[in-house]
This record gives sequence, C-alpha cells and structure tokens, in this order.
Amino acid sequence: MKKKDLNIVFMGTPDFAVPTLERLNSLYNVISVVTVPDKIKGRGNHLSHSEIKVKAQELGLRLLQPNNLNSERFINEITDLKPDLIVVVAFRIIPPSIYKIPKLGAFNIHASLLPKYRGAAPINWSIINGDKISGLTTFLLKEKVDTGDILLQEETRINSNMTFGDLYEKLKISAPAIAVDTIELLKSGRYNAISQDHTLATNAPKLFPADCEINWNNSAKQVKNLINGTSPTPGAWTIFNGKRIKILRAELGTGRQLNIGAYEISKNNWKVGCGEDNIDILEIQLPGKKPQKFIDFLNGWRGENTGNFNI
Repeated sequence: MKKKDLNIVFMGTPDFAVPTLERLNSLYNVISVVTVPDKIKGRGNHLSHSEIKVKAQELGLRLLQPNNLNSERFINEITDLKPDLIVVVAFRIIPPSIYKIPKLGAFNIHASLLPKYRGAAPINWSIINGDKISGLTTFLLKEKVDTGDILLQEETRINSNMTFGDLYEKLKISAPAIAVDTIELLKSGRYNAISQDHTLATNAPKLFPADCEINWNNSAKQVKNLINGTSPTPGAWTIFNGKRIKILRAELGTGRQLNIGAYEISKNNWKVGCGEDNIDILEIQLPGKKPQKFIDFLNGWRGENTGNFNI
C-alpha cells in the first residue's frame, strides 16, 4: 500500500533512474516526473525520448519536460504541486529556485562515494583508476554540483575484470533501496547530514572518444582499466588492420612479454604487449558490427595471427 502522505517530484533521465522511479511509485505518491525534452535523432529525424519519460508514461504519471529549469513557468509548476520532497537521479543541475521548494528538501543519488568522483562519469573513472570499492551516496542539493551534505552511503565492491557496464547495472539495482532509506530518514527528521571534505574531492568529467585511444606504452593494468572502464561506452579503441576497432573487455595476460603493441592470436587467447606485461582481449567491436566475444571473433578470423596495433 502506498504511503499517500508523502508527495514526491522525481527528476531523472537515463535507464539508471528507472528502477528507483518504479520503486518510489510503488511506495509513495509520485505527483510528477521531470525529465529532459525530446531530441531529434538519426537520419529520419525521429524524436528520441528519455528512458524515464517512457517509464513515466507507462506508469501513467504526470510528466514535465522543461527547457529551462529556472523559467518562471517551471518554478510555478513545481510550486503549485506542493511537493514534500524532490528526488533526483542522473539529471541536470537543479537550481536553488527549484530545490528549495519542497518542505523536506531535495536529494540526489550519486554513483560514487563522495567526495570522490564528482561529475558526469563517476562509474567510468572508478574503474579506469583501478578502485576496489565504489558505491552510492545520497546528499542534500546545493548550488554547486555534487557538493551537498551527505545523508547515506552504501559501498559496492568492484571485481577485478568488471566493466563500466557491469558496475552501472549493479549500482542501478542498488539505488532504489538507498532512495527509500533516505526518504524515510528525511521524513523522520532524525538525521545528521555530514559536510563533505572538499579537500578530498576528485573530478569525474564526461569521457569522449578522443579520451579513449589506447596507449600501448602504458602498463597492462592501466590499459585493462581503460578498456573495462569505458565499456560499452564510449569504448576504448585502437587501429587494427588499418581500421579503428573498439576493445570492450580485457584481463591481465600471462606468459612471455610481447613487444609493445604486438599481438598474438591463438585458439586460447588474443594477447597484446603493453609497456609492462600483457593483456588478453576478451571482447571487441569491429567497425559496423555488434560487440563479440573473442571466441566468436576467432571463429570468423582468416587473417594473420601476429601483428602490431598502431602505437
């Protein structure tokens, strides 16, 4: 049975936010969902909807898609709703004119253990940097992004060959529980939000393809972490047989040290030499093709089994 005494405005965009919206809608009164405006994409100029819009429509929830979060119209719409709470999961920067409206406040769910990894790509960077632990943080909104006082945190272990996509899914599944715990904490009024130590803050900026070119002079550990930390998107890449390919999953290799950028393909593995040690390629994506595991690539491979990647 829903707890109708609590009115929530939910703000989010990608599929990461969907399980949390579903859970909150089953427990509370979600009076409106706010997401980004539709975008025109593709050669056919088709309208693209956010995953949160699709889910909100499926659930029959009121939907708002403002172009400007500071517009008088949007501020009045949120004010008129009289929300008790605003919950934000993977959305835009919320201005004070909005987050100061609800009487219980507004909180965000962030996919890192703040103050570490403030920014757009915390999950990617945790793997790129070889961390063993990631997690979720809920915090009260402040004007400066990801700097608000911490309410709750939950740790998640990063396994050795986990990709960005793997950790993303794991944290996505964990987010609803910490959202509910945070709501109940705020509702009780018995909490002590903890100020972040800003001296420990690290940035996690958005990654672009230009950031993801593999440098085979780096150590195998660094190369593996870049590959796994950018998989499936934007994807680490290199030049293979004159074409740009993505390498989407790798592990540390064994055996004799290969030259930097040199590769050997056998029935057991695809080994590449790095500045220190080797990696084994587990999954790739050829131009215009879908991602494929090494064994599937090998079944169709008719080229040379040794060579060099572009370095």
